[in-house]
Amino acid sequence: MAAGTWTTQNKVRPGVYVNFKSEPRVAGTLGERGIVSLPLLLSWGEPKKIITLEAGEDSFAKLGYLIGDDRLLLVREALKRAKTLLLYRLNTGTKAAATVGNLTATAKWGGVRGNDLSLLIQGNVDDESKFDVATLVEGSEADKQTVSDIAGLADNQWVEFSGTGTLAETAGVPLTGGGDGTVTNQEYADYLSAVELFDFNTLALTAGDEDLKATFTAFCRRLRDSEGKKIQVVLENYPQADYEGVISVKNGVILSDGTILTAAQATAWVAAATAGAQVDESLTYLAYDGAVDASPRYTNAQIIEALQGGEFVFTAKDSQAMVEQDINTLSTFTPDKGKQFSKNRVIRVLDGINNDFVRIFSEFYLGKVSNNALGRNLLKAECVKYMETLQGINAIQNFDGQTDLNVQAGNESDSVYIEAYAQPVDSIEKIYVKVQVR
Repeated sequence: MAAGTWTTQNKVRPGVYVNFKSEPRVAGTLGERGIVSLPLLLSWGEPKKIITLEAGEDSFAKLGYLIGDDRLLLVREALKRAKTLLLYRLNTGTKAAATVGNLTATAKWGGVRGNDLSLLIQGNVDDESKFDVATLVEGSEADKQTVSDIAGLADNQWVEFSGTGTLAETAGVPLTGGGDGTVTNQEYADYLSAVELFDFNTLALTAGDEDLKATFTAFCRRLRDSEGKKIQVVLENYPQADYEGVISVKNGVILSDGTILTAAQATAWVAAATAGAQVDESLTYLAYDGAVDASPRYTNAQIIEALQGGEFVFTAKDSQAMVEQDINTLSTFTPDKGKQFSKNRVIRVLDGINNDFVRIFSEFYLGKVSNNALGRNLLKAECVKYMETLQGINAIQNFDGQTDLNVQAGNESDSVYIEAYAQPVDSIEKIYVKVQVR
């Protein structure tokens, strides 16, 4: 189904086309949030494919390590806030392998994790004609098979077997030669093509390459403005994007165990926190989970300059790293996009309206309801109900279903024109107090 913005009512494809503009100054249920995506260089796992991890899910089978391992640092940071992580392994790597007599065992995936595998082959105590073949991960048994010869072996989630003939006993042979390899910008481009087919709220680029930042920004603009898919992209130090769909993280944090995360690495948490925040929530003054300081720290003047430039900054307060203000990179304001568009809470509301309208209309109305007065009244009632739901959770305010939403026939027999007024609720971020002393 097509979506996106519109200038005139001249669209060809059936779909929902939504525009948001600032007001000049002189059916449905809310969609779930919490889905973030990361492209990473990893040491295990299926490459060139979106791997789905839910919060709390065991990462060992899919990624080869427990979530607390340092090699999954950014995965762990993202899952502190995300409900679902769409992970993409950028690198293929080199597979580790070992040969014992006629048998060759090759790691299922490339990467240095394959070097932690070993093969143990011993005679079966109950049947002298058979062998016990065990696959070990860091010395712990991950798979065990009892077979008569090589042909009886089945591949497991760690190794693939090849060869013919009889087996030879061994006290343990390690697999060697595994390597992570390198990643080029083409792998990132392949990731964008893959993730575009999924539904998600945010994605983060944990690399600092300027060309990649420009590519990810262009990807975000295309999805938001042309495809109608309202996502946000989180980059490090890229305020020049000057766009409500891009969040630019200026600095990093120091975790309680002493780990220092750069701004590029902190994008994983920021993207996850942004994805997980509901339409009535702001990240302003939210503490970074498990962080004790900002890195580097900035002076008051530097923080003000950064905020004015559309940068997402961490500041230190009471042995915590706090989000100074939940903003995106939009810093050039126009009559169509005023200052409120720089606030991510406002963007979440507007993006939610877009995404939910697209979902509700496509599921229940497009091609299913007649374009007559009765059908348009049903559509209006659905829209009003949805907007009132937003107002009920303090995502918008001052909405009047009688005057703030109008549904009428479009320019063609199969089109409908909807005009809605929405006033997103922002969070209290500045409190001015006057105390008179008598």
